[in-house]
Amino acid sequence: MFGLFKKKSEKDKLYDQYQKLTKEAHGLSSTNRKLSDQKVYEAEEIMKQLEKLK
Repeated sequence: MFGLFKKKSEKDKLYDQYQKLTKEAHGLSSTNRKLSDQKVYEAEEIMKQLEKLK
């Protein structure tokens, strides 16, 4: 309730985006391997950004 109007930090935004990309990559892994690999690459780039913020 108290966090209702709280803005997400940069870490939270990046982590949410990372989770979304890994979920998409997992779903695509059985249908389109090339696109799945691209999503994994994008997720790895976001993880690098997260590590820089720590």
